[in-house]
Amino acid sequence: MSSLIRFGVSLDKQLLDSFDNLIKTKGYSNRSEAIRDLIRDELVRLEWRAGREVAGTISLVYDHHTPGLSSKLTDIQHTSPDIIISTQHIHLDHHNCLEIIVTKGDPRDIEKLAALLKAARGVKHCALSMATTGKNLA
Repeated sequence: MSSLIRFGVSLDKQLLDSFDNLIKTKGYSNRSEAIRDLIRDELVRLEWRAGREVAGTISLVYDHHTPGLSSKLTDIQHTSPDIIISTQHIHLDHHNCLEIIVTKGDPRDIEKLAALLKAARGVKHCALSMATTGKNLA
């Protein structure tokens, strides 16, 4: 027996039409898959707010010619060895680098690390992407 449960949802026609257009542009084959992803996204946000162990990525773009910046970013990362799982450094062009930092741990520690990296003079862009360890999601 499957644990799949069907249920009905009542929506205003205009809202449903907008939702159908949205899921079509995102490539979903049906509403159920789109709704499952929306629910999972919210559950991941709840994990972060609840302080559970989470995973995430921090993406940085910076000019590696900025004096002292590479060293500063490395020093900041060395303050958080318990939450950094992996880093990847990519040369985008002669000046710009993309660094991806994979994290796992307390969401407050990950957010603090992202804020410190973002505040470093010379960082052009920094984004934190919330993810989950998957332990609490079906």
